[in-house]
Amino acid sequence: MKAIMPILDSDKKRPYYLQLYDYIKEAIVSGEIMTDEKLPSLRNLARSTGLSITTIEQAYNQLLVEGYIYSKAQSGYYVDDVFSHLGKAVPLKNSISSPQLFTHGNSTIDETPSLYCDPGCFDFNKWKKCMNKIINDFPQTLFFESNPQGELKLRQEIARYLYMSRGVSCSPEQIVIGAGTQQITNHLATLLRKMHIEHVALENPGYMPVKNIFRDRGFAITPVDVESDGLVIEKLPTNIRTAVYVSPSNHMFTGSVMPVGRRYELLNWASHNSSYIIEDDYDSELRYFGRPIPALKSLDHDSRVIYLGSFSSTLFAAVKISYMVLPEEMAGIFSSMAADYSQTCSKLEQLTLAMFMETGYYQTHIKKLRKLYSQKLAATIDALNHAAGDFINIRNTSSGINILLEIDSAKASAELKKEAEAIGVPSAVIKDNGVLALYYNQIPLQDIPDVIGKLAEAWKTPVFSS
Repeated sequence: MKAIMPILDSDKKRPYYLQLYDYIKEAIVSGEIMTDEKLPSLRNLARSTGLSITTIEQAYNQLLVEGYIYSKAQSGYYVDDVFSHLGKAVPLKNSISSPQLFTHGNSTIDETPSLYCDPGCFDFNKWKKCMNKIINDFPQTLFFESNPQGELKLRQEIARYLYMSRGVSCSPEQIVIGAGTQQITNHLATLLRKMHIEHVALENPGYMPVKNIFRDRGFAITPVDVESDGLVIEKLPTNIRTAVYVSPSNHMFTGSVMPVGRRYELLNWASHNSSYIIEDDYDSELRYFGRPIPALKSLDHDSRVIYLGSFSSTLFAAVKISYMVLPEEMAGIFSSMAADYSQTCSKLEQLTLAMFMETGYYQTHIKKLRKLYSQKLAATIDALNHAAGDFINIRNTSSGINILLEIDSAKASAELKKEAEAIGVPSAVIKDNGVLALYYNQIPLQDIPDVIGKLAEAWKTPVFSS
């Protein structure tokens, strides 16, 4: 067992557990700590470093969720085989599927779930303060149309925020702002066409609006199943340039997180096949245990990842501001065609958001939102265990705005969904055999026990034949 002796800097703003996490991660990536090597126990490492057991556990948990290490019951923590697939050929898939509806076994995604922020959490006074400052102090800027690529000030703030929060290094020139993910995807479809890429692989189950855009633009589509460790990379095509659309940090419909080894494998696939990865990082800020998982884009050293982000899940519904971070080559192509497009995002709202971020209001809001949602999640889990622990199994409880429920019921999923929404709880059918996504973020915190109690009672009611 290699001795772990990090040099900890008390003057750094970075917490000790993250400094320890950085040290161990770098040792694993560099090969100083080998695959399957056992890490020191929490108690032993706490004794040798002078850190608390809680701090050591936080660092190990972050490494665990990102896939750098694994645990064995009654044994301890071990280094995972992060790079085992690099350089190996991915099995060849010759066929190219024609466009089809997304299904997963007997699953069907019936609609696009709501991703909006909690109505009672957003501080409109701070937003109004920023907007008034733009109107009062910079009115001259509003007499001109917005840059087709988005306002430079907002792109600068996004670039700064991504570096600090997601480990993504990019310039404002690589960022394109649009009115929602669907407009961004339309821009992306045009870019891919110009690069002679006419085939996309999409997660199955997946985000239907994106699938529909690529279908309507005439792309050939290959649905690729998602399992517990994310997209099944072995099923990606290898004989044609492809753009694959993935959400590796939290798959919306299964809750799966792609571990770091699989992320490197996906990057390797893209590099070897002259293909691109479209990373949808739609709810990266909303992780409630440990720090947010670094973006796939932060591991990309071959300019193969197109990063998509949105403010829809963290601000409020009326602000339709999304963005993408393009590899430099693609950014140059967009720049050459930008004059053909008008910016559809409100210039005033773009500048307001830029000031909202520059003043630190956005970061404060994210912390507040994360705290509230973690409370709601805990309350929802407690209420479900109390009222329905005998017939409901809970999955995906560490991030996002929903939890997945496996419901042991004779009722069809569509009926369960209808009963949930009659009580005021938004949900989405994931599988026909009683698997639903429940959007706890839309339930007021103080109402969760009562609402979940009513929901459990409705779902318990037997089905009577007519």
